[in-house]
Amino acid sequence: MSAFKPDHLRAAVHASPNFGPRKDGKRPHILILHYTGMETGEAAENWLTNPESEVSAHYVVHEDGRIVQLVPESERAWHAGKGSWKGETDINSCSVGIEIVNGGPLLAFPVFPSEQIDAVIDLCKGIISRHGIRPENVLAHSDVAPARKIDPGEKFPWPVLFNSGVGHWVDPAPVRGGRFFSAGDQGQPVEALQSMLALYGYGVPIDGVFGNATELSVLAFQRHFRTTKVDGVADMSTIETLHKLLLALPALSA
Repeated sequence: MSAFKPDHLRAAVHASPNFGPRKDGKRPHILILHYTGMETGEAAENWLTNPESEVSAHYVVHEDGRIVQLVPESERAWHAGKGSWKGETDINSCSVGIEIVNGGPLLAFPVFPSEQIDAVIDLCKGIISRHGIRPENVLAHSDVAPARKIDPGEKFPWPVLFNSGVGHWVDPAPVRGGRFFSAGDQGQPVEALQSMLALYGYGVPIDGVFGNATELSVLAFQRHFRTTKVDGVADMSTIETLHKLLLALPALSA
């Protein structure tokens, strides 16, 4: 791809060849945040613009707050891979993807600098405004692909974004004792938990069996919304936080 006019005014352009048309007339209604998981931002940017990688994103946000656009928002970047959200499986065709420079597990999960998060918030606000993206559809990569991904990880400051008007959040219920569900449990209460996860958007089976897919969805939920304990066990804190989020969903007419 040759150079194009950036959708975000403060973005530089480093065009990637790794994109295509959005399929079946789909338009963006999901915003997905990733971490790069590489040693440097330059390495990540080069990989995302290398035709051999067959991956890309719409944006890269560096640690110092620099924003680089790789693919126009009108096009389908190759950032999400196989996933699901609210029954949609072609996530790339209905999303905008932001890669946030952070080494993740490669560099022991470094903290995201404030300059970087400020730039992410500014970028997200523009994307949300341009495409009418609802707060609960501002997601982690791990939300849509819990079997494969953990980014942007439990150190990502989702409450900071929410307090700036980006995304959906409630204060998580405190971790304490009480009944919980974990791998191998079965029955109607497990089915109720699965139904709540699916209602929020997670691609979990509703079969009353706390199997691998349910455990992975609970892990993804905890990484995003209850980061004090990420263990895949649906304890009372996890269930209550999920219930609070469902109650706090904005009205569809909003």
